[in-house]
Amino acid sequence: MRPTSYVMQMRLSTQHSASPSASSLTPHAPSPLTPDPSLSSRGFTLIEMLIVLFLLAGVLAIVVPRVVIGEDLSSTGRKFIGTLRTLQGLASTGQKPVKLYLDLDQGTYWARVVDGKEEKLPLDAAWATPRSLPETIRFSEISVRQDKRTYGRVDLSFFPNGRIDPVTVYLTDRSNNLLVLTIDSFTGSIRTSEERIDPLRNKPIPDRVRMLLRPTGT
Repeated sequence: MRPTSYVMQMRLSTQHSASPSASSLTPHAPSPLTPDPSLSSRGFTLIEMLIVLFLLAGVLAIVVPRVVIGEDLSSTGRKFIGTLRTLQGLASTGQKPVKLYLDLDQGTYWARVVDGKEEKLPLDAAWATPRSLPETIRFSEISVRQDKRTYGRVDLSFFPNGRIDPVTVYLTDRSNNLLVLTIDSFTGSIRTSEERIDPLRNKPIPDRVRMLLRPTGT
């Protein structure tokens, strides 16, 4: 009988230790120094969010139009410079002159390879159709050699030796922002500017030098 009573006492002690105490079931009141978690999870109020959105809208209204317009004009200029470099390389590798035609009225341009007395399409399929400027960009003026045009069609030549016809291209957008591209005929370097560039004029030849340039009779 003693072992049985000993086992029953052990079971009762185990149940008593496993049962929760009254103090553990009673919820504790939050301390005055402990922050309320419900307050920390609320975040910004509606008024604060509206103020932030209003400020962001004002900043975007001022900055975004200028960035888009300037980037559109500059990206068009970079793309056109890349086109000039491509045609310059095409004339050099093919050892045939290449002509670039520009339509100021339509805002389009296309290339042709000069083969003797004929003009052919370049092998690159990208030149199968004329390319167009963006709707917000146009050719306002183009000066090739000594010919300045504000309308109509002009052309400039790329030669196998790397030389290009001297040309100054004026690109403008709807806000009258200006981008000028000037090509040096002999070096092929391209200079960009946001202001008008006066074309270089040929200096007159002095009389003493002109005398030396006259052909001598046999």
